[in-house]
Amino acid sequence: MQKTEVPMACEGYPFILFSGFTTLISALLGFPLPTLLCLLLTGFVTYFFRDPARVLPETAGAIVCPADGKVIVVREVDDDRYLQQRALKISIFMNVFDVHVNRIPLAGTVERVVLSPGKFYAADKDKAVLHNESCAVTVTTPDQQRYTVVQIAGLIARRIVCRAEKGDQVAAGQRFGLIRFGSRVDLYLPLSARVLVSEGQKVTAGETVLGILRQEQSDPAEESIA
Repeated sequence: MQKTEVPMACEGYPFILFSGFTTLISALLGFPLPTLLCLLLTGFVTYFFRDPARVLPETAGAIVCPADGKVIVVREVDDDRYLQQRALKISIFMNVFDVHVNRIPLAGTVERVVLSPGKFYAADKDKAVLHNESCAVTVTTPDQQRYTVVQIAGLIARRIVCRAEKGDQVAAGQRFGLIRFGSRVDLYLPLSARVLVSEGQKVTAGETVLGILRQEQSDPAEESIA
């Protein structure tokens, strides 16, 4: 399957049109240097809001990467904010040159969406998790396992876009939002997940398999009763 389509995120069109219009006006007024700068800005904004098609993995139970970027955290944590249990945490840092469209890691039903206002520390710092503006989407999978994907604003990012709503049925790899101009995505998974990535690894949204979510084993006593 060839990936030739490179659509744009709809949230980027106002920025592209504005910078393009500014470039045109500057050129018509005969200002060469401002025109060049505006042209470069238009090119960067267009590049930033690109939304290329991706080939989804076909592996059963695959945890699809929600963001382009670099893995900066892989560890077990006591998650008191989202799942309220011990969880596996994977954090992905997106710089301004990465695709910023975010995707759903696993199919399921959106249980809740929580937008938390906050500050704008550098997204690769630990304090960003606690203090930065964020949007957390918790999803329940068909076998009743829960996970949370958290969009976190960064030093430059000032706008989180999340299209997911409570009750939505979502598919693995489905686009659900983006973060403007540099940011981070944290993923909290049940301990039944087997992680396949490591810190420092470059990953691609919609294509990289972060791990495999094993189905929870049923109680043998219940099986014997059945």
